[in-house]
Amino acid sequence: MSMFIYEVMLRLLLTFMISLILTPLVKLLAFQIGAYDAPGERRINKKNMPTAGGLAIYISFCISCLLFFHSVIPTNYILPIILAGGIVIATGLIDDIYELSPRKKTIGILLASLVIYFVAKIRIDFVTLPFFNQLDLRWLSLPLTVVWIVAITNAVNLIDGLDGLASGVSIISLTTIGMVGYFFLHADSVYVPIAIFILVASIAGFFPYNFYPAKIFLGDTGALFLGFMIAVMSLQGLKNATFISMITPLIILGVPITDTVYAIIRRLLNKRPISSADKMHLHHRLLSLGFTHKGAVMTIYALALVFSFVALLFSYASNVASILLIVFSLIGLELFIELIGLVGEKHQPLMYILRMFGNKEFRQDQINKHAGKHSKKRK
Repeated sequence: MSMFIYEVMLRLLLTFMISLILTPLVKLLAFQIGAYDAPGERRINKKNMPTAGGLAIYISFCISCLLFFHSVIPTNYILPIILAGGIVIATGLIDDIYELSPRKKTIGILLASLVIYFVAKIRIDFVTLPFFNQLDLRWLSLPLTVVWIVAITNAVNLIDGLDGLASGVSIISLTTIGMVGYFFLHADSVYVPIAIFILVASIAGFFPYNFYPAKIFLGDTGALFLGFMIAVMSLQGLKNATFISMITPLIILGVPITDTVYAIIRRLLNKRPISSADKMHLHHRLLSLGFTHKGAVMTIYALALVFSFVALLFSYASNVASILLIVFSLIGLELFIELIGLVGEKHQPLMYILRMFGNKEFRQDQINKHAGKHSKKRK
């Protein structure tokens, strides 16, 4: 067993080296094919920056799975994943060059999701609820699997706003998914966490070029691919976990999911289209509060690590402890979100309640305001 782990580590190191070598080559290719970001109103870069960095990650992942780990990972398992990932890579690459509409990008992701469902047969078949038996999803399996993949793919794409942010958060999330999968999946399925760690090694080789100050961006080629792979691996890597089959990956992917959910809430409260762009995402808010570029990225890394730690605790906790863990985590998250103003300064319900209980002057001021409103209505 120790020899097997040693061999796996050595091959993962080779995967890292291939990604490290390929990334500068992809950078040159990106300029040649027109896959670069020009400075703009919603861009942080001050000069033309090559995108399509995800191509180096994808190629490294494919080489490693098909050459270094072909004796460990079944071909009928990995080939459909590589095919589906290739569809997402092609969609992202076309977008990085020509700028596709959100609808056309979604079509590419949907096509890849169908490959995962029907060919790879990676899907949400059931949900295990606390205090209940397994709930067989039956006909709901297809739409729920597709929605999960599309939602997580877009969530990771949304956080790709600062140098090294999406790639770093992906490394943290995938490492946690791999660890949970390794300890909870049956021994016959050890190739699943190995595939996850191959992806981690591929991202790690790209990461030095992407961290601040970045020399190459992930682009939609990389951000969509990472989001897609995280969605797929979270379904497969946690398929036979002993507790709720959906809650653990939701916690692990807390950063992109939180940013997406609060972006939707913010736009609904401001009566704006859900698909509209703004500069109120998690990283934008941290920058506006005075964080440096690197400081904002490191803060979000820390938040991702907290989510991962909670997910690991969650995997070992009893049903009651897990529910308490979720409740207190949600309270802490809401407090953090309100403190940085992710939804807006006018929407801070938890802060309002805390001020009402902990600040006599604030409480009296609110009572006076309400009394004033009532007196105006009577008049």
